[in-house]
Amino acid sequence: MKNGDQTRFLFGISLHRPKWQQFLICSFGFFFGYLVNGVCEEYVYNRLQFSYGWYFTFVQGFVYLILIRLQGFTIKQMVNPWNSYVKLSSVLMGSHGLTKGSLAYLNYPAQIMFKSTKVLPVMIMGAFVPGLRRKYSLHEYLSALLLVVGLILFTLADSQTSPNFSIIGVIMISGALIMDAFLGNFQEAIFTINPETTQMEMLFCSTIVGIPFLLVPMVLTGELFKAWSSCSQYPYVYGVLVFEAMATFIGQVSVLSLIAIFGAATTAMITTARKAVTLLLSYMIFTKPLTERHGLGLLLISMGIILRMLPDTKPSPRVQVSNVNVKKSKAFSKELESVVDEQDEEKKPLI
Repeated sequence: MKNGDQTRFLFGISLHRPKWQQFLICSFGFFFGYLVNGVCEEYVYNRLQFSYGWYFTFVQGFVYLILIRLQGFTIKQMVNPWNSYVKLSSVLMGSHGLTKGSLAYLNYPAQIMFKSTKVLPVMIMGAFVPGLRRKYSLHEYLSALLLVVGLILFTLADSQTSPNFSIIGVIMISGALIMDAFLGNFQEAIFTINPETTQMEMLFCSTIVGIPFLLVPMVLTGELFKAWSSCSQYPYVYGVLVFEAMATFIGQVSVLSLIAIFGAATTAMITTARKAVTLLLSYMIFTKPLTERHGLGLLLISMGIILRMLPDTKPSPRVQVSNVNVKKSKAFSKELESVVDEQDEEKKPLI
């Protein structure tokens, strides 16, 4: 258990418990939040034909701030400087913008292929983030690779079109993946360096700093005025957006709990596997036929997850004692010996 896990809570539920229970509680919160989010997005984007991603994120941010305040968080409880969250928010907005921009150059199968590889850049980037410098074993990289290949096979098993790659689209989606990798690792570094950081602080500061960033693309693209006009004609959309934000809030806090306890790479594997779980549920609910490629994809995903859960048999490194510490310990020993000798001299009987 990492330092600081003993006092970590998830909506009043103590996470000072065995690892497998922590994993199940946080994963359940994540899957619940984002499954509801998926249903709401399906309704807003496909049924109503609204595609105002920046504006919806903007509304969602204000709902987050209200929910965080209801959780009892105040600015006085902050333990990290604001500049850390400015970096986080700028990277998050950059990733969101590049992902949205790449949609104009990549078709759906190509997007899925790139998004499925998210866990690999997260693991690689972990070695370069200051305060983290995380290194992964060979079996961890192998488990991530199995998950990525299995997810690509499963999600594209019934695709009617082949991936269509564009140089501009590839550059944009690659930039988004790099920013996502830095984001997760930087969040883990903050939790690691300062274990007193709470999930509410992380989400509050990232949201309140990120909201002004959203205004720039909304104004430049004209989305702010278009979205306001469209939503004014269908006011009940705001009810759907608030409900979606409440569900996503649960998912976001659960993800931050996973990052704080299990690290960015494990969290990336869980969030990446969500796509396969969602598709599998849709196949089971609507009784769609599963093909051999679906089965092979699920097998590889299962192998990747099981391999990731296996304990690392590599022995823990020995603690290296520096020369300075050795000298200090020798000096302390000599000083102690001299004190003992003086005490012995005092105890000798006088003749």
